[in-house]
Amino acid sequence: MRTHTGEKTYSCKVCGHSFTKKSSLVRHMKTHTGEKPHSCEVCGYSFPEKSTLVRHMKTHTGEKPHSCEVCGYSFTEKSTLVRHRKTHTGEKPHSCEVCGYSCYQKSALVRHITNHTGKKPHNCKVCGYSCSQKSTLVTHMKTHTGEKPYRCKVCGYSCSQKSDLLIHMRTHTGEKPHSCKVCGYSCSQKSTLVNHMSTHTGEKPYSCEECGYSCSRKSTLVNHMKTHTGGKPHSCEVCGYSFTEKSKLVSHMRTHTGEKPYSCEVCGNSFSQKSDLLYHMRTHTGEKPHACEVCGYSCSRKSTLMTHMRTHTGEKPHACEVCGDSFTEKSTLVRHMKTHNGEKPHYCEVCGYSFSRKSKLVIHMRTHNG
Repeated sequence: MRTHTGEKTYSCKVCGHSFTKKSSLVRHMKTHTGEKPHSCEVCGYSFPEKSTLVRHMKTHTGEKPHSCEVCGYSFTEKSTLVRHRKTHTGEKPHSCEVCGYSCYQKSALVRHITNHTGKKPHNCKVCGYSCSQKSTLVTHMKTHTGEKPYRCKVCGYSCSQKSDLLIHMRTHTGEKPHSCKVCGYSCSQKSTLVNHMSTHTGEKPYSCEECGYSCSRKSTLVNHMKTHTGGKPHSCEVCGYSFTEKSKLVSHMRTHTGEKPYSCEVCGNSFSQKSDLLYHMRTHTGEKPHACEVCGYSCSRKSTLMTHMRTHTGEKPHACEVCGDSFTEKSTLVRHMKTHNGEKPHYCEVCGYSFSRKSKLVIHMRTHNG
């Protein structure tokens, strides 16, 4: 009857949270005491509830007894299967009364509501970080402990969240369940699809208060803000170069290791960056999605279009500090600087002649090979 009346007679003396059942209060108290009496015999991970340990054990056994009749996808929990089925039916029974947002999980609606209230009751005792969901705080705490209990059996990759492991596994299976209804583009993560859709709508909801720069992703704005603060916490141990993002440092390290993990299935060409592979694929498909509104010129990369636009605007943002000459591209400025410092890093192996540009060396080599 309490589910109808909303009565919650059992209250926590520590934080004031109230519950309809005494057993729920008992479980809740363990979040304050830190008690985790149920331990996994395989990896030593411990849990406050036995039912959670039972679910965790399936990560070791690989047991997934609940299968979807539509796509064959299987799950360890029946409740997860029930939620998954709604992705096929499109059912979204839970709606936000404020903005009309709808979703198929009640927990997702509860999380969404915090966007309107701004309430963040869960605080990190280490750094003061606050969030609206306890699960988010639990995940955050792993950034301090370094705990990564979820490990890939194929390549040994480990992570702090089970959801990250599931997404990672798609790099091995090649599964891309999220498709764009406009152009057919498919990807492994829903968040990637959401970001992709902005390329069709042109929506850029995130704006910089310093310079007015706008973008489609919040993470892009966060990285952009570092250009104002100058923060570059991630440094390369080989050459000392520093970056605003850890992912950029990981990509940079490949310039030292020579690793090229992304291969083209058409011609076998390999690349160190996934983005470079995507751009390369357009040389096979002939796709040129970025078009100039002034003259109709089209290209495969957005950065190329931005550089092209300077031929219309006359903008030359890259200036030489020695002589004041300015250029439309940074790479052109880098080449120009070699005329001042006399640097000629490109040597001919036949006659020893040196050049400041690789392109000039290529032309010179024709004098030897005809």
